[in-house]
Amino acid sequence: MKNILYQESIVEIKHLFRMMRNTLLALFVFAGTAFATESYSQTMKVTVVADNMSTGKVISEIEKQTDYLFVYNVNEVNLKRNVKVNAQNKSVAEVLNKVFEGTDIYYAMEGKNIMLMSKAKDGEVAQQANKVTGIVKDTNGEPIIGANVTVKGQSIGTITDIDGRFVLDAPKNAVLQITYIGYVSQEVKVGSQKELNIILKEDTKTLDEVVVIGYGSMRKKDLTGAVVQINPNKVADTHPTNVQELLRGTAGLQIGYDTSAKGGGSIQLRGQNSVYTDGDHNAPLIVLDGMVFYGELSEINPNDISQIDVLKDASSTAIYGAKAACGVIIITTKKGKVGKPVINISTSLGLDTKSDFRSVYDAMGYMKFREDWYKTTTLGFDEKGNYSYYAIGDKGVGYYDSPDNLLQYGMNIDQWKALSTSSDGESLQSIYARRLGLDESSNVYNNYLLGKTVNWEDQVFRTGIRQDYNANISGASDRINYYISFGYLKNQGVLYGDDYKSFRSNLKVNGKVTDWLEIGANINFQDRSDGTQSINLETEQNMLSTTTMLRLSPYASLYDEDGSYIQYPMDSDIKRGYNYWFSNQYNDLEKGYTIFNTVFNSRIKLPFNITYDFNIAPRYQFFYDRYFMSADYPDSNVRDRGVNRGWAKRFDWSLNNTITWDYTFKDVHHFMVTLVQEAEERRYWSDNIKARNIQPSDALGFHNTQNATLEDSSFGTDDTHETACALLGRLFYSYDNRYLFTGSVRRDGYSAFGSSNPYATFPSFSVAWNFSNEKFVNLPWLNTGKLRFSWGKNGNRSLANSYLSLANLGAGLGATMNYLNPDGSVATDMKYLMMDRLANPGLQWEKTESFNIGLDFAVLDNRLSGSIDYYFKKTHDMIMSQRLPNFSGFSSIYTNLGEIQNTGVELSFSSVNIDRPNFRWTSTLNFSFNANKINHLYYEYEDVIDNTGNVIGKKEMDDKTNGWFIGKAIDEIWDFKVEGIWQVDEAEKASLVGQRPGDPKVSNIYTADDIINEDGTRTPVYNDRDKVFQGKKTPPIYWNLRNNFTIWKNLDIYFSLYSYMGHKSKSVNYLNQLNQASSVTYAFNNFKGGYWLPENPTNKYARLDALGPSGATAPAKVYNRSFIRLDNISLGYTLPQKWTRKFLIDRIRVTASIRNIAVFTNDWEYGDPETGGLATRTYNFGLNFTL
Repeated sequence: MKNILYQESIVEIKHLFRMMRNTLLALFVFAGTAFATESYSQTMKVTVVADNMSTGKVISEIEKQTDYLFVYNVNEVNLKRNVKVNAQNKSVAEVLNKVFEGTDIYYAMEGKNIMLMSKAKDGEVAQQANKVTGIVKDTNGEPIIGANVTVKGQSIGTITDIDGRFVLDAPKNAVLQITYIGYVSQEVKVGSQKELNIILKEDTKTLDEVVVIGYGSMRKKDLTGAVVQINPNKVADTHPTNVQELLRGTAGLQIGYDTSAKGGGSIQLRGQNSVYTDGDHNAPLIVLDGMVFYGELSEINPNDISQIDVLKDASSTAIYGAKAACGVIIITTKKGKVGKPVINISTSLGLDTKSDFRSVYDAMGYMKFREDWYKTTTLGFDEKGNYSYYAIGDKGVGYYDSPDNLLQYGMNIDQWKALSTSSDGESLQSIYARRLGLDESSNVYNNYLLGKTVNWEDQVFRTGIRQDYNANISGASDRINYYISFGYLKNQGVLYGDDYKSFRSNLKVNGKVTDWLEIGANINFQDRSDGTQSINLETEQNMLSTTTMLRLSPYASLYDEDGSYIQYPMDSDIKRGYNYWFSNQYNDLEKGYTIFNTVFNSRIKLPFNITYDFNIAPRYQFFYDRYFMSADYPDSNVRDRGVNRGWAKRFDWSLNNTITWDYTFKDVHHFMVTLVQEAEERRYWSDNIKARNIQPSDALGFHNTQNATLEDSSFGTDDTHETACALLGRLFYSYDNRYLFTGSVRRDGYSAFGSSNPYATFPSFSVAWNFSNEKFVNLPWLNTGKLRFSWGKNGNRSLANSYLSLANLGAGLGATMNYLNPDGSVATDMKYLMMDRLANPGLQWEKTESFNIGLDFAVLDNRLSGSIDYYFKKTHDMIMSQRLPNFSGFSSIYTNLGEIQNTGVELSFSSVNIDRPNFRWTSTLNFSFNANKINHLYYEYEDVIDNTGNVIGKKEMDDKTNGWFIGKAIDEIWDFKVEGIWQVDEAEKASLVGQRPGDPKVSNIYTADDIINEDGTRTPVYNDRDKVFQGKKTPPIYWNLRNNFTIWKNLDIYFSLYSYMGHKSKSVNYLNQLNQASSVTYAFNNFKGGYWLPENPTNKYARLDALGPSGATAPAKVYNRSFIRLDNISLGYTLPQKWTRKFLIDRIRVTASIRNIAVFTNDWEYGDPETGGLATRTYNFGLNFTL
């Protein structure tokens, strides 16, 4: 059945992409011929007619009719001089020649910049005048084109050329003034030096940052919503290999820690909106170059990113309607700059090491642990009332002790040997090994006697090598703008077998066909391999996976006598233990993706300041997964041997038509109206085959599925189809840059929701007051001040299953049913289908309503700036699985229920702490607090009963199965509370609940159901009523601190810290229940950790193989997971250009960085506090060339 919202309203897809193919071809042809055409200045015509027009007005007219920008020094060029102009469809050059005829002003054209300069007068230069050359750059080392360079107090000056260079005749000891719009002016005294290297710093007071806000852009000072901008250049020296590393540190964003070779991590903005967590339901929407991006962030090369804008509040995100309830992250890729082509080549080499994971015992510690384990079974009160080791049956005191440790019992070797039978001549080591459970036929036993050990950590962990190579070429002329990049990434994780390779390429071209038509294309390609089969790594002490090597005994074998990998390291006879390296000889795995993500766009300039934009973004994704297990694999299951081959294709497209009217009248009223129509379609096809019993041989691996035996093989398919459409409008109004208003409304439709509710409407509005622009606010220390308020509704349509609203047909129980053959016999192999999910035609969007109050400020000549935001969000109609009564025949149905709220505060500060010519120190501090709460779940109610059994009211029922409680956080911990460890002097109390010293002491909260014994003592009864709330798992507090130091202009030092605070985590590791799956009995190793002994009466760890009381036999202990991480230290040095230009290289930069230097925590001790287990440290070295 087709599940689509509309079909005929969209242009035929084949015809659509035939048009795009032709458009793309035209773009390349256009790009190839653009530089061969006449100069823009010679072909661009303007019309300026006036008898008495000021020079400034002529310049304004030329700028209005063309894309030229004039750059000049107002002290040199007299803009008030009136001229007579009669230019009818004349070139710009002809007009300028006429305007400045007979003056000392001349002009130079560099791309779309026209620089006006004054000819120096002979009398203005002293006899001691000398020629001074120099270069002007920004803090990123990029040349500044058109900066004014003048001699202070004289009419001598020039402007910088396309490389930022200037040449000027100036008297000795003169002072040069360097100015440029958006930068702080600088004065430099001319001495004996001939070459000046001048760095201009951004002036945040005058700089008009452009922020991408969705279907358009806006100056930062005009924003009415909560938006933050990220500049990737500021963290380039940290060698980010994925987008998540660029986002880390942003207020309100929580980025997961990923230790894999691929990297990445989860993203969450302003808390969790819903209890529905399938897919990316609680992740923000990603927009790439103006179009919704459905791929993985690993497809985007961080080196290609120009800026990232994070939209947080409802007024900013509502423009995306039913996709933006969890926020929006807009990524804009780089484009070329006007001037000569720029070639950039960068390379980095990294070393990835294990920084934190629980260690296992070495050979000596392994035997001591086993000794303590078995001795614990002999603990008890002796005849003198002492709690110690005593004889059990024929196992006397000292039975499990090493023969080197007998003095404590006053025992000699003969007495120790007499505690058990032994063969003649048997060594003491052999007796000791047998007593500690080592089987005489096992590899572990024999290697112990021989003293042969294996460090299994060295067989699991490695130093991974990370390689990242990137090259790009970019540039722009009057007619075309281009950026082409290539990147190759090859990473090894710290676990053997965790490998990742990716080739990424990006082509971005924008061309001006006519004065009113622009077209462009952005094509992103990726081909990646997600690695081979990596070693499995367990994280909990009480787990024993059959595919892990880390917990093999240090006396197990890696190789056999012939030097070949051994299949069963622990015991070859009874086939115990797993060797990854042996299995890897018989397995083969390939998995990868090939992806084309494209955006084609066009813009038409219409009369009355109206523009029309058309954007379409087709996306192709191909996936393959091939796995092979050889039939030669000893002892393998015939059902596992063979080939698994998977293939999938995804094709998505989205388009939008946008009309924008941008108009200002009377210089104070600014209107911008945006109207958008949007449509999209997503399709997915996959096929999977499991080929088994391949005859006559499987020597060809996964290339020989056609010879599989049909009866032993299987196959499957999965196809999905979904569509969506939307209409939206947005109005922005500004009065005199003081009072700002933005309002929007969006109407969405989506095929995955029920037929009764396919559409939804999402409105929003926001207002802002630039109070620093008011005349009555005359505070010399205040540079910028703006108050913001916003309200809006958003939806969430991110579903893991596109057909949740429909009934589902699945295989019946057993997949077969009985039927009668024509001869009356009964057959049982008829396959059938049954409905296993109910339809819900009323299923609809989750809806999130929120408001935000914010303050933006800059003070003290912009030395300190920042923003403060408070938000409140409420999500209702959550997508939930509601339980159904058994008689319905179904266990549950997906529907809209419940309500969750999020409240939070965000603080962002930036400061210039020290600003000296040879030393600059800047800092940024971000702080976030978020608290969520469940207000409603299923709207089912139950009686409230007091301790005497009386009903005293009603309350909404909690969902204890999922751990959801009304009035509590989504991930609130509800469990038994561990008070400590029973000590020897508490043995009698412990015995009341069937425990002994060393066992965990659990709080008995509810006592009404306790058992009163005949002697009056009370025996606690443990059940759910004794469980208490003990904190949330998600950290409510996050902060990040970054510091940048620039020394002698060429040397940069950067370091950052971040912290998660206020969250808790459960663990049963302290119980030392280490014999799960008989791991101790079978002589496996264990993780190092503390444990209770009579001689070590700790209150922190339980005894070995401890037990909780009846009803709570394995109570988890709650730990504080708060931590502070010194995340990154980087060093960068830019070589002086006087050296590099000798080799025709414009810029060379060398960098080094360390990621995850240290982490500080005071409670969690089972691995890294952020990951709960494995963490890595990366050392990076980088080299960057600009030609």
